[in-house]
Amino acid sequence: MRLLIAAASLAAAIAAPAFAQSSAVTAPLPNPALVEELVTANHILYDQGIVDGFGHISVRDDENPDHFLMSRSMAPGLVTAADIMVFDRDANPLDAKGRAVYLERFIHSEIYKARPDVKAVVHSHSPSVIPFGATETPLKPIYHMSSFLGTGAPIFEIRDAGGPATDMLIRNPQLGAALAKTLGDHTVALMRGHGDVVVGDSIRQVVFRAVYTETNAKLEAQALELGHGKVNFLNAEEAAASAKVNAGLVSRAYELWKRKALAEAGH
Repeated sequence: MRLLIAAASLAAAIAAPAFAQSSAVTAPLPNPALVEELVTANHILYDQGIVDGFGHISVRDDENPDHFLMSRSMAPGLVTAADIMVFDRDANPLDAKGRAVYLERFIHSEIYKARPDVKAVVHSHSPSVIPFGATETPLKPIYHMSSFLGTGAPIFEIRDAGGPATDMLIRNPQLGAALAKTLGDHTVALMRGHGDVVVGDSIRQVVFRAVYTETNAKLEAQALELGHGKVNFLNAEEAAASAKVNAGLVSRAYELWKRKALAEAGH
């Protein structure tokens, strides 16, 4: 109920004229239901240990595919509907109202440009994933819940795109475009020394993938140790068949995570 009230309050607030930084266009009115789900997703990702004080999730605007929604720069576990902002295709906020924005919003804008099929993006510092981006051990699906990794998880090397002395952050469109190119048509890309980026065709799917990418990384590390480097991963056929089944089961996990996260948040 609090989320619904907050979403309604946001809708009323942004109905007043607001000017984009990039052009004198009145900020669009986001779908309150989409805003509510984006807020919930922030809390789920925090509750599941995928993000902490850092990381972010965005969703493509369901009424304007050139726009996307993301919170202002803040800890994901504290996000409310009033914190959700609308960005244009170049990551300019259309309703800033003096609020700070994430430096790495270009991760999202450039992936949306490169991948029309993508409707939601998560960037996190998912802890168990980090070692796979810094070694030659590939992240591969070890069990059926992570079958979406069957297409591979390429590693983005920021030195190739930004030189040898960056601060590791995707702080401009050029670095964002380079990351999107590395991602290609995969569901996950690792960011060496940084974290990962996960994409999906909905908020629910991208949260599902982000959670199970972390779980897979943890289990794979354990299996590599137990098997002395030898692991029997899912093959391409198993991964494809399992991914098709899981696509219809995303909401089962999501609703459970949602109930837990909202209870933790006092809703």
